[in-house]
Amino acid sequence: MTDRTHPVDHELIQAAAHIARTRCRGDNHTMAAAARARDGQIVTAVNAYHFTGGPCAELVLIGAAAAQGVYDLDTIVAVGDRDRGVVPPCGRCRQVLLDYFPAIEVIVGEGDRVRTVPITELLPESYVWADHQLDAESA
Repeated sequence: MTDRTHPVDHELIQAAAHIARTRCRGDNHTMAAAARARDGQIVTAVNAYHFTGGPCAELVLIGAAAAQGVYDLDTIVAVGDRDRGVVPPCGRCRQVLLDYFPAIEVIVGEGDRVRTVPITELLPESYVWADHQLDAESA
């Protein structure tokens, strides 16, 4: 893993923090995510916790972005409610983000040590789903 970091999108962190403060209520919604599309648009979402499982804010955001016609995300961040700050994506979210957006960058870290890193830095030697699919024509 390298220490190659990119500029931090503080507006994106602020957008996620605002959603966490104003939309996360109780135990069902405890995380907010914000992502910037390549065209500059910001999309936000919250998680949907349920005892049977439930999608993280990053996964809800992917669906919300698609519903808004946004298919090319550049950077994403998740922020916890109750002023918990930036929270790194879980393993499942890292894999899904890699599969949907292999060039996406993720804001991680805490306090004055937040940084932006490529998703591939969070999943070294990762399994890339698209690389392991059988070619439909050869089947």
